[in-house]
Amino acid sequence: MNILLLIVVGFIIGTIVITLGGGGAAFYLGILTTVFGLGPASAAATSLVTSFPSLLIGSYSYFRQHKIKVKVAWQMIIFAVPAVIVGSLLSPHIPVKIYSYIIGAVLAILGIQTLFSKQNNHKKSNKWLVPFYGILSGLMVGIGGLSGGGPVVAGLLVMGVDMVTAAATSSLVLVVMTATGLVFHLSAGNVDWSVGLGLMFGAIMGSFLAPVLLGKLDPQKFTKYVKPVVGVLLTVMGIMTALK
Repeated sequence: MNILLLIVVGFIIGTIVITLGGGGAAFYLGILTTVFGLGPASAAATSLVTSFPSLLIGSYSYFRQHKIKVKVAWQMIIFAVPAVIVGSLLSPHIPVKIYSYIIGAVLAILGIQTLFSKQNNHKKSNKWLVPFYGILSGLMVGIGGLSGGGPVVAGLLVMGVDMVTAAATSSLVLVVMTATGLVFHLSAGNVDWSVGLGLMFGAIMGSFLAPVLLGKLDPQKFTKYVKPVVGVLLTVMGIMTALK
């Protein structure tokens, strides 16, 4: 495997992910299955290993800036972590073809959601929906090896948290969920370290560069142009994974 290519891909994804405020495992998962040819189970485990350091760095940066609502984060974690455990225990028993369909569908749905989603500025708190978003994000981490960031941010917005705070607070939730998923996926021995370490190294470098880029770019314009590209890529990768 070309280590330079792995580092470059990890660097690009890590930079974009931290800049946009997400976990990024969906991007890693799509790249691992479509570009590097990993099986769904191995890709799911490897994506968690690859994205975890970047999540940790991003969360620490937000914490130092006092942007994380710790109490709100733990309300989400209470529902998400048990779902991560259940999903992780189920994933080794899911047939490879079904696994491919599940991963492909999740990637495609995330892509379509990214393409058509609009910022929700309402402040009405519908706390009864929080368990749903927490469980969904937990299953995405446990079964699919995804970061679960989409449902986490949506759940936080439903609770009446503003977008900036939601992005920061979700980073803490994602760190805890990803760490939980890693325990189970590592014990199953599905991680492809020959691929994961290169991507991880590149992603770590990207996570340090992202704050510098944010200081020089217009965040709104950056998101406006990058978001559709990300949505299309996720959708295409999802379809390719399902048809693999």
